[in-house]
Amino acid sequence: QVQLQESGPGLVKPSQTLSLTCTVSGDSIRNKYYYWSWIRQPPGKGLEWIGYTVYSGSTTYSPSFKSRTSISRDTFKNQFTLQMSSVTPEDTAVYYCARVSPDDYGLGKLRGSWGQGTQVTVSS
Repeated sequence: QVQLQESGPGLVKPSQTLSLTCTVSGDSIRNKYYYWSWIRQPPGKGLEWIGYTVYSGSTTYSPSFKSRTSISRDTFKNQFTLQMSSVTPEDTAVYYCARVSPDDYGLGKLRGSWGQGTQVTVSS
């Protein structure tokens, strides 16, 4: 059974870069059938799909995040990482990593396999 676990700092200062890592067990991030994804949920708001990486290492980003977001991976550690630059308090959210099929991308937590989420607060 696949498991995903997010890790990273819970507090980031404005204008700095947010960096989170997702550690995967029970599957390989080289599995070509899935999107290895980052999603967030700001307080009181719905899910925001940030982007994903696939087995080849290529990445796709939501237009809302493309200019300041990078997703990379370490196949030896079976991890993928989110970096988001120039953060503001509006980037405060619970951040999730997930393994989802292409058909399930964007459909919500009931589809695919998700980490438990990690709270990130942007504040000085």
